[in-house]
Amino acid sequence: MEMDQLFFSGGQGLARTFVIGVFAYAILVIFMRLAGKRTLARMNTFDLIVNVSIGSVLASTLLIKSVALAQGVFALATLIALQFIVTWSSVRIGWLRRFITGEPHFLLKQGAFLPKALERARVTEDEVRAAVRSAGLGDIGSVEAVVLETNGSFSVIKKSDGAGASSLDDVKEY
Repeated sequence: MEMDQLFFSGGQGLARTFVIGVFAYAILVIFMRLAGKRTLARMNTFDLIVNVSIGSVLASTLLIKSVALAQGVFALATLIALQFIVTWSSVRIGWLRRFITGEPHFLLKQGAFLPKALERARVTEDEVRAAVRSAGLGDIGSVEAVVLETNGSFSVIKKSDGAGASSLDDVKEY
């Protein structure tokens, strides 16, 4: 590449990027709407991988001249279809759901830190304390549990009177 083309290689490349970008963006919006809210929800590891892959395909379609719009659209459709199939299946098949999304785990239970769980999750006591503070609580003793959710967020559960069903029934201990 010549020095004068390093910063600007002509209007034809810009025009291609614009036209492909408009069409690819419109098609991606349509595909994402068809795929459903799950594709846009808070992400777990699987969702992150799919969304990063979609971004990579879109970027390749826009910037690599040898990738035709039809190829990019087909690649986007393939990724979104696979994501739909896997999520549809994971709702119906428990072991697949656990494999894809993981399981929530206790980091603190009944006011006590769980050192092995913290170590396995690579989380420090300070991070758990920060989550407790973010929940508006100042006393670790007032916390029933801190759960590391499947999307990497912390849920802080205050102690309750015990009446009713527990939201902690599906949470595992390491």
